Amino acid sequence: MGLGFLLFARIVQAIGASMFMATGFGIISEIFPVESRARALSISAMFVSVGSIAGPALGGLILQVASWNYIFWINVPIGILAWIFGNHALPKETTSGKWSDIDFKGGTLMTAVVILLFLSLNFGQSLGWTSPLIIIGALVGFILFGIFIVTEKKVAQPLLDLGIFKSKLFSMSIIMALFNFTVAMFSSILLPFYLQDFRNYAPGVAGMIMMAYPAAMLIASPLAGSAADKMDKEIVTFVGISGIVLSQLGYLLINPHSEPWVIVVILLIQGMSMGIFQSPNNALIMETVERKYLGIAGSVNSLARNMAFVLGTSLATLILFTAMSNQLGYKVTTYLTNQPDVFLHGFHVAFYFSTFLVLVTWVLGLVRLLGRKKS
Repeated sequence: MGLGFLLFARIVQAIGASMFMATGFGIISEIFPVESRARALSISAMFVSVGSIAGPALGGLILQVASWNYIFWINVPIGILAWIFGNHALPKETTSGKWSDIDFKGGTLMTAVVILLFLSLNFGQSLGWTSPLIIIGALVGFILFGIFIVTEKKVAQPLLDLGIFKSKLFSMSIIMALFNFTVAMFSSILLPFYLQDFRNYAPGVAGMIMMAYPAAMLIASPLAGSAADKMDKEIVTFVGISGIVLSQLGYLLINPHSEPWVIVVILLIQGMSMGIFQSPNNALIMETVERKYLGIAGSVNSLARNMAFVLGTSLATLILFTAMSNQLGYKVTTYLTNQPDVFLHGFHVAFYFSTFLVLVTWVLGLVRLLGRKKS
């Protein structure tokens, strides 16, 4: 079994994970009442943070004593235990759907749109933005997206019921989540370059520094969820966004001689702020829709987060290498060991963009806060 089977297995794993992520928010929102929903969603976010911490650490331990195959084998008993527990703990649905209810056409169109647009974004730097492949791929992607919108309005059981976006609060909260998770990926992608290549820290040291972010989220998420159940969720999310703004400004101050503790502090601020933002924002998203839309709302929220992961990864590397290329006058697609100052220039340009993006989110958060107070 070679690379092809590994890729196939990862696709199957991704399909299963997407099913879980799409329904998780809906199940939690359906089980818990509004007054305790933010805290329940925060516990879910807390376990995501635990996974972010435990996954890399456990993977490193396994690689020290066994081959890389065992990284995947360990998921098998965990998955079986989760299935057994879920089968007993989760509520049983009294209704059942039919295969004919599934919008296969919409799903196919959406898949094609995501693949074409993100491939164009990923390969634009290496092939060139004027490459016919990039232009045609992006153009076809946008055309198919338009067809997807038209199709979803006509289908009786659409993949994505566009009526859910009639709620301004829902749409605004989804956009804010998309932007904030996109911003979060900038530090996840760029800091390893800075720590390992620019500063020559060992992978273990760099990993310990990077763990500050999920560790802070682990602490902040349940506290924010509990606070959001007792006060205005808009206020809590706005505090979180403000902290994320401060963290991005902190990255702009990083220089060749920044102490490790400075980076840890910035990551702690960003992680705590993201934890403060995420739980109440998830609760706001689920509160704005009718009960029948809970599953769709949860899946849209998960889609926004996953799109942000891909978009943030693509934008971070795109801006970094484009800025480096402009500085040198020729195309750059990797870290240049003999030009560390050029990397730092691209590093700062990328974080200027992430700062701008989170400031847009901050304004949206302020508008949402003031709008809810008036209503």
